Amino acid sequence: MKNDAEIVELLIKRGVVGATLGALLTKNNGEGMAGALAVAAILATYKASEKAVETRVPMYVEENGSLYMTQPDGIKKFIRKIEKPAITLQQNFKLK
Repeated sequence: MKNDAEIVELLIKRGVVGATLGALLTKNNGEGMAGALAVAAILATYKASEKAVETRVPMYVEENGSLYMTQPDGIKKFIRKIEKPAITLQQNFKLK
């Protein structure tokens, strides 16, 4: 198993982690409260995904607005198109 830093770097390279967040994490090595939380969330998501793959149960994934069922042997079946939500999120948030 790769160490945490290698996993985060791999996810950044694969584009799983957005460019902005990736730059922040690599610049600060995940230091500080926000960086530490982001790294913890990314690693938890990655490890949960790996555990899900080990169960050999089909998984549902979204790619470019379409929902697919992915079989453990790698076969991917289109399920349906997914509409983007109409909600718009704020650009800035104030933590209390």
